[in-house]
Amino acid sequence: MAFNDWQKKGPMSEINVTPLVDVMLVLLVIFMITAPLMLSGIKLTLPKTKEVNRMDLGSQQVVLSFTRSLDYYLGNERVLASELLPEINARFSKSKGDTLYLRADYGIKYGDVAKLMSFLKRGGISKISLVTEKIPEEL
Repeated sequence: MAFNDWQKKGPMSEINVTPLVDVMLVLLVIFMITAPLMLSGIKLTLPKTKEVNRMDLGSQQVVLSFTRSLDYYLGNERVLASELLPEINARFSKSKGDTLYLRADYGIKYGDVAKLMSFLKRGGISKISLVTEKIPEEL
């Protein structure tokens, strides 16, 4: 582009892409901020541990949330116990993954979580990762 373009009398054939780039950058920032918050709609108090593997749970992974009221959620959708295995397998086929990320509320009895894991293993889901939060380091 040259400074002499404004002196031309004909129509301008160049597109100004600066506003498009600005809008795309704003959308990128919005999605980067909201993506980690997508699973925060389900109220859970996760167990806390000293060491955790850093990961970002998103729509690519199959995440099962087990609430204190013994309800099951896949992503943000509530699922009945009878529909749990078929729904998980359907999501595995969509995501091309084979690991189930289990978010169980801290207030649930250990036996209930163990029964759920046994149910999932009998259903053919062999890779289950438990999701915890890191204990904040003291100063």
